[in-house]
Amino acid sequence: MKKFMEEFKAFALRGNVMDMAIGVIVGGAFSNIVAALTENIINPIIACLGGTEIGLVTPLGNTGQYLNWGALISAIINFIILAFVLFLMLKAVNKAMNLAKKPAEPEPEPEPVKSDETKALEEIIELLKKQQG
Repeated sequence: MKKFMEEFKAFALRGNVMDMAIGVIVGGAFSNIVAALTENIINPIIACLGGTEIGLVTPLGNTGQYLNWGALISAIINFIILAFVLFLMLKAVNKAMNLAKKPAEPEPEPEPVKSDETKALEEIIELLKKQQG
C-alpha cells in the first residue's frame, strides 16, 4: 500500500498532470463566460434579427414534454466559440514554443573516406618528397 501511495504521489505531482488540472479549471471558468456571452448577448441579437425567440420550445403532443431548440442552438454556439478560442490559443502557444527553441547546431560533416587509390597516391607523393629533399 505504501508503494502504491508513493507511485500515486509521483504521478499526481508530475508537471504535465498539474498543468492539465489547471487547464481543466480555467477551461471550466472560460466555458461559463462563453455561455453567458451566448445567452445574454448573442441569442438576443439573433432573436432581434430573425424576429423569433431563440429559446423557443416545441411541445411533443399532449405528453407535457418539450424540445428545447434554443438550448441546443446555444450549446452549438458555445462549442463553436470555445473551439475557435482554443484553436487561437494553441496556435499562439505553438508559435511561442517554436520561438523559444534554439536552432539546432548543424552537425559537422564527417571527413570523406579516402579510397585505397588515394592513399596509395599520397604514399607515393611522400616518397617522392623524401627523395627530392
